[in-house]
Amino acid sequence: MPKLNENFLTLEKNYLFITIAEKINKFKTENPDKIDRIIRMGIGDVTLPIAPAVVAAVKKGADEMGVKETFKGYEDSGAGYDFLKQAVSGYYKGFGVEIDANEIRINDGAKSDCGNIVDIFDNSNVILLTDPVYPVYADSNKMSGRKIIYAASNEENNFSAMPDLDVACDIIYLCSPNNPTGSAYTAEQLKIWINYARKNNAIIIYDAAYEAFITDPDIPRSIFAIDGARECAIEMCSLSKTAGFTGMRCGYTVIPKELKAGDVPVSGIWGRRQGSKFNGVSYPVQCGAAAVFTDEGQMQIKKNIAYYQENAKIIAATMDKLGYKYTGGKNSPYIWFKCPNGMGSWEYFDYLLNELQVVGTPGEGFGENGKGWFRLTAFGDREKTEEAMIRLVNA
Repeated sequence: MPKLNENFLTLEKNYLFITIAEKINKFKTENPDKIDRIIRMGIGDVTLPIAPAVVAAVKKGADEMGVKETFKGYEDSGAGYDFLKQAVSGYYKGFGVEIDANEIRINDGAKSDCGNIVDIFDNSNVILLTDPVYPVYADSNKMSGRKIIYAASNEENNFSAMPDLDVACDIIYLCSPNNPTGSAYTAEQLKIWINYARKNNAIIIYDAAYEAFITDPDIPRSIFAIDGARECAIEMCSLSKTAGFTGMRCGYTVIPKELKAGDVPVSGIWGRRQGSKFNGVSYPVQCGAAAVFTDEGQMQIKKNIAYYQENAKIIAATMDKLGYKYTGGKNSPYIWFKCPNGMGSWEYFDYLLNELQVVGTPGEGFGENGKGWFRLTAFGDREKTEEAMIRLVNA
């Protein structure tokens, strides 16, 4: 009889957002007259449509697939077409970071690579996560049975955890701007993390999925803007929130040539893994992704990002009005705030759903330090965002 990987039995029974969906469905069944009042501000899914320049590029790519002379089959390398990798490289150069196109691999979103990258590392590695933590970082390593240690993000450090220099680890996951807390590391803070990684011969897996929301010049758009990062970091980014690709699926991972595990270049091992387990992203989607980085595409997606940033300002202003402690709302589409009146995260979730028909995400679902905290996203419709904030104030 085949044996299961028993590490899966150590995971929570349901993924956080499945539990939330179940609670919403139960409420709908019991309150059919209030279904239309529900305002969702929990899952970080975008609501604005794909930019016109991207849509046109996807259509053109699809048309080319219907013509023998331009048809594309298997992509030779599985790392992405050169035209897209060069576009990503040019994008980095636009904010002062030099990345060679050959150091970039195209993927179907940052979540996939964040979870799959652990395949190339031994199960004996010690993993350092910040708590609260995006679930995929923890779950993918629990599935492999690795030891996980945590650096505390909390109210005292403004939810920007820093390393304990006396504690050793092998792999570090950082997300900035952070999902779920909306906090973002300064260049000085990232330099401390880089120095810590190099001291321990550790590798940082850096999730930059929300870099396009950064407005503060003191907050780096890429970890590779910091000296020393090329020797110790892998960066992953996604077009999901940058350009609304949550339903299209495309992103990229950067592994510098200098990065090694012992004497072995990490990029070669990752390339070998991907060659065996991943066939790449479809040609039309890559055409659309390349359009994101054109002048026209950038103009259009920045308009969408500005819309979400204004939503974040509206939510943050409500937090200020109510006197709630919070992080995020600037440099991030997330607002992470302390539940009022000492309420627990799930207690407050139930209150918002049942009394106000507003759906957010309980901080407890992201780890121990999320207890008593709550996340709202700015990815919703403007009118509904404003209405949700009116309900909070009136309550």
